Amino acid sequence: MRLELDLQLRYLIDVQGADFIFLIEAAKTARQRVSGEQLLISQSVPVSAVTDPVTGNRSLRLRACCGELLVSYRATIDIVHHRIEPWMVEEVRVCDLPAAVLVYLYPSRYCQSDRFGALAMRQFAHLVQGHTRVQAISNWVENWVTFRSNSSDGHTSALDTVVDRVGVCRDFAHLMIALCRALSIPARFVTGTDYGSDPALGPPDFQAYVEVYLGHRWYLFDPTGTAVPMGFVRLATGRDAADVSFATVFGNVQTEAPRIHETAVADAAANLELPWRSSLALSSDDGP
Repeated sequence: MRLELDLQLRYLIDVQGADFIFLIEAAKTARQRVSGEQLLISQSVPVSAVTDPVTGNRSLRLRACCGELLVSYRATIDIVHHRIEPWMVEEVRVCDLPAAVLVYLYPSRYCQSDRFGALAMRQFAHLVQGHTRVQAISNWVENWVTFRSNSSDGHTSALDTVVDRVGVCRDFAHLMIALCRALSIPARFVTGTDYGSDPALGPPDFQAYVEVYLGHRWYLFDPTGTAVPMGFVRLATGRDAADVSFATVFGNVQTEAPRIHETAVADAAANLELPWRSSLALSSDDGP
């Protein structure tokens, strides 16, 4: 897949100024290659760019002055997915997990997996372990929760979502992650963008989805059922949304909805295809 990403953020800042931490640059992995990047900041202020050595998350940090702040990021992303029949992908025993994966077994702020043991065992313990069981968890979340814009906020956790049965993409992701971890299956939250979602759901936006560690690699899942996982572009991964917000703001700031434009390039001669819905297990990351 080749995807052309263009995103813009706009803020109005009061006289005190404000600090920002952005996670808007596409992650660089063995299977997600990033080229042609262009970052534009409207204010002439110092920008610190750091790549986390463990997660690979690429953060930008700056202090903006009073007035308007425009942030623009463009890039070309080539993704070469690992594809395999789901029944061939097994779960990994806890004793065989890499050390870097263990953190994704534990409860976190929005994914209280220690409260989901009974539900997870009742619904999924009898299923054959592996990718197909995790897909069943994803399907259950999709059927249990109704997607509704502006139906949750920064305080909504997996516990709230399983009770209220309504949410946005981050809520679906938190619930699926909590259920996986309750079954000792490592799962992590991903902030990204998606190509191919139904326009009826609203204008393009950042997308939250799930990666689950199976067969010694991270596999993609969309518990909302609204996206095309083959069109996901990963920006950052973490335990839950608290780790990987696309923008964390410290100060009095007025925000606008992000503007995201994404196109896919099809070129048979270059072996490039458009994202499509596949029944195969998909991974865009080889490592832990």
